[in-house]
Amino acid sequence: MATNLTVTMEDRPGMLAQLGEALGAAGVNINGGCAVTSEGQGWVHILVDDVAAARAAVEGAGMSVSSEREVVVVDTEDRPGELGAAARKFAEAGVNVELVYVSNSMKLVFVVDDAEKARSAL
Repeated sequence: MATNLTVTMEDRPGMLAQLGEALGAAGVNINGGCAVTSEGQGWVHILVDDVAAARAAVEGAGMSVSSEREVVVVDTEDRPGELGAAARKFAEAGVNVELVYVSNSMKLVFVVDDAEKARSAL
């Protein structure tokens, strides 16, 4: 069963690194995810297989898991219209989409407060 964990944390430099390091040290693979921040708070959604190990790693890092939910993972092609096609099926079935993100595209997109500094760090 694919599971989304919502991790709640303080919005400050290093918190995402701390989360990633904790999960990595615990041997937990992140199969997909997204992160948003607002007013000093951060929420990171991660797609994991080993929920117990992920939860233990998150809590051991001083963060909290605010929700755990089963998700539907849909195989799609990398072409225009795929999101609309899948979402239309849900709409026609009366299913409300609360969150959507891409899994394992092997590209990480970071929205940061200082893009120049971030590029220099790489």
